[in-house]
Amino acid sequence: MKIVFATNNENKFKEIQSMMPQSIEIISLKSIGCHEEIPETADTIEGNAIMKANYVTLKYGYDCFADDTGLEVDSLNGAPGVYSARYAGEQRSSEDNMDKLLLNLENKKDRGAQFKTVIALNLKGEQYLFTGIARGEITLTKMGNQGFGYDPIFRPENYEETFAQLSLETKNKISHRGIATQELIAFLQKQK
Repeated sequence: MKIVFATNNENKFKEIQSMMPQSIEIISLKSIGCHEEIPETADTIEGNAIMKANYVTLKYGYDCFADDTGLEVDSLNGAPGVYSARYAGEQRSSEDNMDKLLLNLENKKDRGAQFKTVIALNLKGEQYLFTGIARGEITLTKMGNQGFGYDPIFRPENYEETFAQLSLETKNKISHRGIATQELIAFLQKQK
């Protein structure tokens, strides 16, 4: 089975590609001639995932899936949430986003947070959603150099390390994206 993964984020593409069984080949946007930035203007994580999947299906005619992820911090009423990628501005800098979040949490005791990923799958004229959530907390400082985004400041429950300190294999088993992707894979394997 071949299916398009509607993302321009190479880190995300590699992470999900590493989880896919040999029976499922994911195709990049570049491979189908999609080089534009797909709009993400919905006000929910689900809405952005659906918007990206629908964009590729309607404009290019491919079955595809797209994801959107947000970091939801308890003491900030779920912020940065759907705005996680551009929390510190449109430049979408992970360093700036982490610095802003650490500053906003400076005097807060509650550092509980969760990553939430929603994958929207468009397959044979139907749409399906898969959700993964990883609970944890925001650390006081950045630790680790694996992963991307907020990984250096997010310590998942039952772990001493941040996502950025864990191996990709371990992270994929317990992460929000890993959980949602495993649901997607299980579903796709039943479609044959």
